[in-house]
Amino acid sequence: MASAAPNASEYVVHHLGHFNNTGHPQQDIAHFGIVNYDSLFWSILMGVIVCFVLWRAARKVTSGVPGRFQAGVELLVEMVEEQSKSIVPNEASRRFVSPLALTVFLWIVLMNALDLVPVDLIPRILAWTGLEALIPYHRILPTADLNVPLGMALGVLLLSLYYGAKIKSPGGFVKELFTAPFHAHGIGAVVLAPANFLLNVIEYLAKTVSLGMRLFGNMFAGELIFMLIALLGAGWTGFNASSLAFGFGHLLAGSIWAIFHVMIVLLQGFIFMMLTLVYIGQAHEGH
Repeated sequence: MASAAPNASEYVVHHLGHFNNTGHPQQDIAHFGIVNYDSLFWSILMGVIVCFVLWRAARKVTSGVPGRFQAGVELLVEMVEEQSKSIVPNEASRRFVSPLALTVFLWIVLMNALDLVPVDLIPRILAWTGLEALIPYHRILPTADLNVPLGMALGVLLLSLYYGAKIKSPGGFVKELFTAPFHAHGIGAVVLAPANFLLNVIEYLAKTVSLGMRLFGNMFAGELIFMLIALLGAGWTGFNASSLAFGFGHLLAGSIWAIFHVMIVLLQGFIFMMLTLVYIGQAHEGH
């Protein structure tokens, strides 16, 4: 049995595998035929929880002295609304953008918080319930799956394009793609049009990729550190000096990193929300 135990590298690689439609971890950098069921399940579940909580808060709102739950939600709403007012100038747009930003913030925070679930808890549950053969791989953290952050970033890109065309009119938006940031007149405008268009396309792509990669990179790194810390507990062989040292290191490092990671969980949700507001706010402005 001991010889069949995975080494450190195999342990990490196994825990980084997704439960998908192929039955084995993805080998290619990009494969559009693979669907990660675990990322879809946990991201949708967290989204449903966020919508349910906000719906309950709206149903229970009172004009009198608010309870702790209502007061907490109102603080979040006011915080997001203040940020939205300072970034998105159009009041009509804010009626959609502000609730969107609040939902995005809470959704990402809940998805990120799944990283605090012990690394081996889900595999243990699958083993105890006999589902391990059906679900050989499972990864609980959706934001450490590049598909999820990039998918959300693409949603922000589409909203930026939509508001750009809505506020400036479709013709004005397309015109700005070819006339900014380098403004010119006459033949100069024609000469600079390809360069302007290329720079605008690069700007939109860079914003989208950086928005998704920032969230993915931070959460992937945090998840990997949790796995490495979990490996300290694998050194336990009984009540001896080395095992006690590994066990103590496992508990100490895990506790410190979990406490620190709470800040990362909240910070990454806040950054994504703020950049969403910034990019949509920029769509309302002209170069």
